[in-house]
Amino acid sequence: MQTYDPIALLQLLLTARGPSGQEDEIRTVCQELMQPLCQDVWEDAAGNVVGKIAGKDSTIPPIRIMVHMDELAMIVKRINDDGSLAIASLSKGMFPSCYGQGMVEVMGDSARILGVLSYGSVHTTKETENVYRMKPKPYGKGETVEWEDVKVVTRKSPEKLKSLGIHPGTRVVIAQSRRHLQKVEDCLAGYFMDNRAAIAVAMVAVNKFLVNQEKPACDVYLVATVCEEIGAEGANYAARSLPGDISIAIDVGPVAKEYQVELSSAPIIVYQDACSTYDKQMCDRFVEIGNEIGLEPQLAVWSNYGSDASIPKHLGQSAKAGLLCLPTENTHGFEIIHEEAISRCAELLHNYLKKPH
Repeated sequence: MQTYDPIALLQLLLTARGPSGQEDEIRTVCQELMQPLCQDVWEDAAGNVVGKIAGKDSTIPPIRIMVHMDELAMIVKRINDDGSLAIASLSKGMFPSCYGQGMVEVMGDSARILGVLSYGSVHTTKETENVYRMKPKPYGKGETVEWEDVKVVTRKSPEKLKSLGIHPGTRVVIAQSRRHLQKVEDCLAGYFMDNRAAIAVAMVAVNKFLVNQEKPACDVYLVATVCEEIGAEGANYAARSLPGDISIAIDVGPVAKEYQVELSSAPIIVYQDACSTYDKQMCDRFVEIGNEIGLEPQLAVWSNYGSDASIPKHLGQSAKAGLLCLPTENTHGFEIIHEEAISRCAELLHNYLKKPH
Protein backbone atom coordinates (compact mmCIF):
# COMPACT_ATOMS: atom_id res chain seq x y z
CA MET A 1 0.00 0.00 0.00
CA GLN A 2 1.41 3.35 -1.05
CA THR A 3 1.85 6.08 1.55
CA TYR A 4 0.19 9.36 0.62
CA ASP A 5 2.29 12.45 0.01
CA PRO A 6 0.26 15.06 1.95
CA ILE A 7 1.28 17.99 -0.26
CA ALA A 8 0.55 16.21 -3.55
CA LEU A 9 -2.75 15.01 -2.11
CA LEU A 10 -3.64 18.55 -1.05
CA GLN A 11 -2.93 19.96 -4.52
CA LEU A 12 -5.13 17.28 -6.09
CA LEU A 13 -7.98 18.24 -3.76
CA LEU A 14 -7.52 21.97 -4.29
CA THR A 15 -7.81 21.64 -8.06
CA ALA A 16 -11.33 20.17 -7.93
CA ARG A 17 -14.13 22.72 -7.77
CA GLY A 18 -16.94 22.30 -5.24
CA PRO A 19 -19.21 25.21 -4.31
CA SER A 20 -21.92 24.45 -1.76
CA GLY A 21 -24.72 22.49 -3.38
CA GLN A 22 -22.65 21.67 -6.47
CA GLU A 23 -19.81 19.53 -5.14
CA ASP A 24 -19.72 17.14 -8.11
CA GLU A 25 -16.02 17.48 -9.00
CA ILE A 26 -14.65 17.22 -5.48
CA ARG A 27 -17.14 14.43 -4.69
CA THR A 28 -15.68 12.33 -7.51
CA VAL A 29 -12.14 12.92 -6.23
CA CYS A 30 -13.13 11.94 -2.69
CA GLN A 31 -14.87 8.79 -3.91
CA GLU A 32 -11.77 7.74 -5.84
CA LEU A 33 -9.51 8.40 -2.84
CA MET A 34 -11.74 6.55 -0.41
CA GLN A 35 -12.31 3.41 -2.50
CA PRO A 36 -8.97 1.72 -1.62
CA LEU A 37 -9.11 2.90 2.00
CA CYS A 38 -12.58 1.74 3.04
CA GLN A 39 -14.47 -1.54 3.01
CA ASP A 40 -17.52 0.16 1.55
CA VAL A 41 -18.02 3.58 -0.08
CA TRP A 42 -21.31 5.17 -1.10
CA GLU A 43 -23.06 8.46 -1.73
CA ASP A 44 -25.94 9.12 0.64
CA ALA A 45 -29.20 10.92 -0.09
CA ALA A 46 -27.72 14.30 0.92
CA GLY A 47 -24.77 13.94 -1.48
CA ASN A 48 -22.19 13.11 1.19
CA VAL A 49 -19.52 10.54 0.37
CA VAL A 50 -19.42 7.91 3.12
CA GLY A 51 -16.73 5.29 3.65
CA LYS A 52 -16.81 2.59 6.30
CA ILE A 53 -13.59 1.35 7.91
CA ALA A 54 -14.18 -1.80 9.94
CA GLY A 55 -12.79 -1.72 13.48
CA LYS A 56 -11.45 -4.39 15.82
CA ASP A 57 -14.58 -4.49 17.98
CA SER A 58 -17.96 -3.99 16.32
CA THR A 59 -19.65 -3.83 19.74
CA ILE A 60 -17.99 -0.48 20.49
CA PRO A 61 -20.12 2.43 19.19
CA PRO A 62 -18.73 3.73 15.87
CA ILE A 63 -17.20 7.16 15.31
CA ARG A 64 -18.10 9.52 12.48
CA ILE A 65 -15.26 11.62 11.04
CA MET A 66 -16.66 14.68 9.25
CA VAL A 67 -14.63 16.62 6.64
CA HIS A 68 -16.54 19.00 4.43
CA MET A 69 -16.08 19.02 0.66
CA ASP A 70 -17.69 22.35 -0.21
CA GLU A 71 -15.68 25.51 -0.73
CA LEU A 72 -16.44 29.18 -0.26
CA ALA A 73 -18.03 30.54 -3.41
CA MET A 74 -20.33 33.13 -4.96
CA ILE A 75 -23.76 32.99 -6.55
CA VAL A 76 -25.24 34.99 -9.43
CA LYS A 77 -27.90 37.45 -8.27
CA ARG A 78 -28.76 38.93 -11.66
CA ILE A 79 -27.42 39.49 -15.15
CA ASN A 80 -26.85 43.16 -15.93
CA ASP A 81 -27.64 44.79 -19.29
CA ASP A 82 -23.96 44.84 -20.26
CA GLY A 83 -23.53 41.11 -19.57
CA SER A 84 -21.74 41.57 -16.29
CA LEU A 85 -22.97 39.57 -13.32
CA ALA A 86 -24.17 40.92 -10.01
CA ILE A 87 -23.15 38.40 -7.38
CA ALA A 88 -23.64 37.62 -3.71
CA SER A 89 -21.82 35.40 -1.26
CA LEU A 90 -23.00 31.79 -1.40
CA SER A 91 -21.32 31.09 1.91
CA LYS A 92 -21.33 32.57 5.37
CA GLY A 93 -18.39 34.66 6.55
CA MET A 94 -17.04 35.56 3.12
CA PHE A 95 -16.27 39.07 1.85
CA PRO A 96 -15.10 40.36 -1.55
CA SER A 97 -11.82 41.38 0.09
CA CYS A 98 -11.13 37.70 0.84
CA TYR A 99 -10.60 37.02 -2.87
CA GLY A 100 -9.72 40.35 -4.39
CA GLN A 101 -9.98 41.11 -8.09
CA GLY A 102 -9.07 38.21 -10.33
CA MET A 103 -10.14 35.29 -12.46
CA VAL A 104 -13.27 33.33 -11.63
CA GLU A 105 -15.25 30.60 -13.34
CA VAL A 106 -18.99 30.87 -13.88
CA MET A 107 -20.47 27.38 -13.68
CA GLY A 108 -23.30 27.53 -16.22
CA ASP A 109 -25.65 24.61 -16.76
CA SER A 110 -24.17 23.81 -20.18
CA ALA A 111 -20.75 25.48 -20.03
CA ARG A 112 -18.23 27.02 -17.67
CA ILE A 113 -16.90 30.41 -18.69
CA LEU A 114 -14.13 32.65 -17.38
CA GLY A 115 -14.88 36.03 -15.87
CA VAL A 116 -13.09 38.65 -13.82
CA LEU A 117 -14.19 39.56 -10.32
CA SER A 118 -14.04 43.35 -10.56
CA TYR A 119 -14.31 46.26 -8.13
CA GLY A 120 -14.20 49.01 -10.77
CA SER A 121 -11.51 51.58 -11.46
CA VAL A 122 -9.80 53.42 -8.60
CA HIS A 123 -9.20 56.67 -10.53
CA THR A 124 -12.73 58.00 -10.16
CA THR A 125 -14.66 60.45 -7.99
CA LYS A 126 -17.96 60.27 -6.14
CA GLU A 127 -19.66 61.00 -9.46
CA THR A 128 -19.08 57.33 -10.31
CA GLU A 129 -21.55 55.24 -8.32
CA ASN A 130 -20.97 51.83 -6.75
CA VAL A 131 -17.24 51.79 -7.28
CA TYR A 132 -14.70 50.58 -4.76
CA ARG A 133 -12.69 53.65 -3.84
CA MET A 134 -9.94 52.77 -1.41
CA LYS A 135 -12.06 51.41 1.46
CA PRO A 136 -9.37 49.38 3.18
CA LYS A 137 -10.95 48.15 6.42
CA PRO A 138 -12.35 44.63 6.00
CA TYR A 139 -14.51 44.12 9.10
CA GLY A 140 -16.57 47.24 9.70
CA LYS A 141 -13.92 49.65 10.99
CA GLY A 142 -14.64 52.30 8.44
CA GLU A 143 -15.88 51.32 5.02
CA THR A 144 -15.18 48.20 3.04
CA VAL A 145 -16.13 46.87 -0.35
CA GLU A 146 -19.45 45.01 -0.20
CA TRP A 147 -20.99 42.51 -2.58
CA GLU A 148 -23.20 45.19 -4.13
CA ASP A 149 -20.01 47.09 -5.07
CA VAL A 150 -18.55 44.30 -7.21
CA LYS A 151 -19.39 42.47 -10.40
CA VAL A 152 -18.09 39.71 -12.64
CA VAL A 153 -17.08 40.98 -16.07
CA THR A 154 -17.87 38.33 -18.72
CA ARG A 155 -17.79 40.33 -22.01
CA LYS A 156 -20.75 38.27 -23.21
CA SER A 157 -24.27 39.44 -23.99
CA PRO A 158 -27.16 38.57 -21.68
CA GLU A 159 -28.58 36.44 -24.51
CA LYS A 160 -25.35 34.46 -24.83
CA LEU A 161 -25.15 33.95 -21.07
CA LYS A 162 -28.72 32.67 -21.03
CA SER A 163 -27.90 30.21 -23.82
CA LEU A 164 -25.04 28.84 -21.69
CA GLY A 165 -27.36 28.23 -18.75
CA ILE A 166 -26.10 31.15 -16.67
CA HIS A 167 -28.86 32.67 -14.53
CA PRO A 168 -29.66 33.73 -10.98
CA GLY A 169 -28.49 30.84 -8.81
CA THR A 170 -25.48 29.92 -10.95
CA ARG A 171 -22.36 29.32 -8.87
CA VAL A 172 -19.18 31.35 -9.36
CA VAL A 173 -15.85 29.97 -8.10
CA ILE A 174 -12.20 30.93 -8.00
CA ALA A 175 -10.64 29.88 -11.33
CA GLN A 176 -8.37 26.85 -11.48
CA SER A 177 -5.52 29.12 -12.56
CA ARG A 178 -5.55 30.54 -9.01
CA ARG A 179 -5.68 27.19 -7.20
CA HIS A 180 -1.99 26.32 -7.09
CA LEU A 181 -0.16 25.85 -3.80
CA GLN A 182 2.62 28.30 -3.04
CA LYS A 183 5.60 27.54 -0.79
CA VAL A 184 6.51 30.25 1.73
CA GLU A 185 9.51 29.04 3.74
CA ASP A 186 8.09 26.36 6.07
CA CYS A 187 4.45 27.00 5.05
CA LEU A 188 2.02 26.36 2.23
CA ALA A 189 -0.33 29.05 0.95
CA GLY A 190 -3.42 28.87 -1.22
CA TYR A 191 -7.18 29.06 -1.39
CA PHE A 192 -9.43 26.40 0.13
CA MET A 193 -7.27 24.89 2.85
CA ASP A 194 -10.78 25.14 4.27
CA ASN A 195 -11.46 22.33 3.95
CA ARG A 196 -9.32 20.45 1.48
CA ALA A 197 -6.41 20.32 3.95
CA ALA A 198 -8.73 18.60 6.42
CA ILE A 199 -9.81 16.05 3.82
CA ALA A 200 -6.12 15.32 3.30
CA VAL A 201 -5.72 14.83 7.07
CA ALA A 202 -8.51 12.25 7.12
CA MET A 203 -7.20 10.37 4.07
CA VAL A 204 -3.64 10.22 5.42
CA ALA A 205 -4.86 9.07 8.85
CA VAL A 206 -7.01 6.27 7.40
CA ASN A 207 -4.29 5.24 4.96
CA LYS A 208 -1.99 4.60 7.93
CA PHE A 209 -4.21 1.71 9.00
CA LEU A 210 -3.62 -0.03 5.68
CA VAL A 211 0.09 0.76 5.56
CA ASN A 212 0.61 -0.51 9.13
CA GLN A 213 -1.85 -3.40 8.71
CA GLU A 214 -3.88 -2.13 11.65
CA LYS A 215 -7.54 -1.52 12.42
CA PRO A 216 -9.21 1.28 14.38
CA ALA A 217 -10.63 0.31 17.77
CA CYS A 218 -14.21 0.57 16.47
CA ASP A 219 -15.99 1.03 13.18
CA VAL A 220 -15.27 4.42 11.63
CA TYR A 221 -17.46 6.24 9.15
CA LEU A 222 -15.44 8.71 7.12
CA VAL A 223 -17.88 11.30 5.78
CA ALA A 224 -16.95 13.90 3.15
CA THR A 225 -19.86 16.27 3.67
CA VAL A 226 -21.71 18.77 1.50
CA CYS A 227 -22.94 22.28 2.32
CA GLU A 228 -20.96 22.88 5.51
CA GLU A 229 -20.38 26.52 4.58
CA ILE A 230 -24.13 27.18 4.47
CA GLY A 231 -25.08 25.48 7.73
CA ALA A 232 -23.51 21.99 7.98
CA GLU A 233 -26.47 20.54 6.10
CA GLY A 234 -24.67 17.39 4.96
CA ALA A 235 -23.23 16.71 8.40
CA ASN A 236 -26.63 17.11 10.01
CA TYR A 237 -28.04 14.43 7.72
CA ALA A 238 -25.06 12.10 8.24
CA ALA A 239 -25.18 12.46 12.03
CA ARG A 240 -28.87 11.58 12.00
CA SER A 241 -28.68 8.71 9.52
CA LEU A 242 -25.39 6.91 10.32
CA PRO A 243 -24.76 4.68 13.34
CA GLY A 244 -23.00 6.03 16.43
CA ASP A 245 -23.26 8.94 18.84
CA ILE A 246 -19.91 10.65 18.22
CA SER A 247 -19.11 13.16 15.47
CA ILE A 248 -15.55 14.46 15.08
CA ALA A 249 -14.98 17.27 12.61
CA ILE A 250 -11.61 18.05 11.04
CA ASP A 251 -11.29 21.64 9.89
CA VAL A 252 -9.09 24.73 9.75
CA GLY A 253 -8.60 26.81 12.88
CA PRO A 254 -7.93 30.57 12.98
CA VAL A 255 -4.46 31.74 13.96
CA ALA A 256 -5.11 34.68 16.28
CA LYS A 257 -3.66 36.23 19.41
CA GLU A 258 -7.06 36.20 21.14
CA TYR A 259 -7.05 32.39 20.98
CA GLN A 260 -3.32 31.95 21.77
CA VAL A 261 -3.02 29.94 18.56
CA GLU A 262 0.18 30.16 16.51
CA LEU A 263 0.93 29.26 12.92
CA SER A 264 2.80 26.00 13.48
CA SER A 265 2.49 22.29 12.83
CA ALA A 266 0.92 21.64 16.26
CA PRO A 267 -2.71 20.44 15.96
CA ILE A 268 -5.46 22.38 17.72
CA ILE A 269 -7.90 20.69 20.09
CA VAL A 270 -11.05 22.78 20.44
CA TYR A 271 -13.11 22.72 23.64
CA GLN A 272 -15.92 25.07 22.59
CA ASP A 273 -17.16 27.16 19.69
CA ALA A 274 -20.08 29.50 19.06
CA CYS A 275 -22.47 26.61 18.39
CA SER A 276 -21.72 24.08 21.11
CA THR A 277 -19.33 22.80 23.76
CA TYR A 278 -17.25 19.81 22.69
CA ASP A 279 -17.08 16.65 24.78
CA LYS A 280 -14.47 17.28 27.46
CA GLN A 281 -13.46 13.64 27.86
CA MET A 282 -12.87 13.38 24.12
CA CYS A 283 -10.90 16.63 24.03
CA ASP A 284 -8.78 15.58 27.00
CA ARG A 285 -8.04 12.24 25.32
CA PHE A 286 -6.86 14.01 22.16
CA VAL A 287 -4.58 16.21 24.28
CA GLU A 288 -3.25 13.20 26.21
CA ILE A 289 -2.42 11.30 23.03
CA GLY A 290 -0.93 14.38 21.39
CA ASN A 291 1.42 14.91 24.30
CA GLU A 292 2.34 11.22 24.45
CA ILE A 293 3.51 11.24 20.82
CA GLY A 294 5.27 14.59 21.11
CA LEU A 295 2.92 16.81 19.09
CA GLU A 296 2.30 19.37 21.87
CA PRO A 297 -1.22 20.23 20.69
CA GLN A 298 -2.61 23.74 21.02
CA LEU A 299 -5.89 24.21 22.91
CA ALA A 300 -8.57 26.68 21.91
CA VAL A 301 -12.04 28.07 22.45
CA TRP A 302 -13.50 29.64 19.30
CA SER A 303 -15.86 32.60 19.72
CA ASN A 304 -16.87 32.95 16.05
CA TYR A 305 -17.04 29.45 14.59
CA GLY A 306 -19.22 26.43 13.92
CA SER A 307 -18.29 22.98 12.60
CA ASP A 308 -19.64 19.77 11.11
CA ALA A 309 -19.62 18.38 14.66
CA SER A 310 -20.82 21.27 16.83
CA ILE A 311 -23.79 22.22 14.64
CA PRO A 312 -25.27 18.67 14.59
CA LYS A 313 -24.71 18.49 18.37
CA HIS A 314 -26.47 21.82 18.86
CA LEU A 315 -29.41 20.57 16.77
CA GLY A 316 -29.64 17.28 18.66
CA GLN A 317 -28.41 15.15 15.74
CA SER A 318 -25.21 14.03 17.49
CA ALA A 319 -24.84 13.17 21.18
CA LYS A 320 -21.14 14.04 21.38
CA ALA A 321 -18.83 16.20 19.32
CA GLY A 322 -15.11 16.77 18.87
CA LEU A 323 -13.06 19.11 16.70
CA LEU A 324 -9.48 18.79 15.49
CA CYS A 325 -8.07 21.79 13.61
CA LEU A 326 -5.06 22.73 11.52
CA PRO A 327 -3.63 26.15 12.49
CA THR A 328 -4.52 28.43 9.57
CA GLU A 329 -3.67 32.05 8.83
CA ASN A 330 -6.15 34.11 6.75
CA THR A 331 -9.12 31.77 7.24
CA HIS A 332 -11.70 32.28 4.46
CA GLY A 333 -9.06 33.96 2.34
CA PHE A 334 -5.68 33.10 0.85
CA GLU A 335 -4.90 30.66 3.63
CA ILE A 336 -1.56 29.59 5.08
CA ILE A 337 -0.74 26.35 6.92
CA HIS A 338 2.53 24.85 8.12
CA GLU A 339 3.95 22.28 5.70
CA GLU A 340 3.87 19.60 8.43
CA ALA A 341 0.38 20.41 9.72
CA ILE A 342 -1.45 17.80 7.64
CA SER A 343 0.86 14.93 8.56
CA ARG A 344 0.85 15.82 12.27
CA CYS A 345 -2.90 16.23 12.50
CA ALA A 346 -3.23 12.91 10.68
CA GLU A 347 -0.86 11.27 13.15
CA LEU A 348 -2.96 12.51 16.06
CA LEU A 349 -6.24 11.38 14.48
CA HIS A 350 -4.80 7.97 13.60
CA ASN A 351 -3.57 7.37 17.13
CA TYR A 352 -6.87 8.52 18.62
CA LEU A 353 -8.85 6.12 16.46
CA LYS A 354 -6.59 3.28 17.58
CA LYS A 355 -7.41 3.95 21.22
CA PRO A 356 -10.11 6.56 21.81
CA HIS A 357 -10.61 5.51 25.45
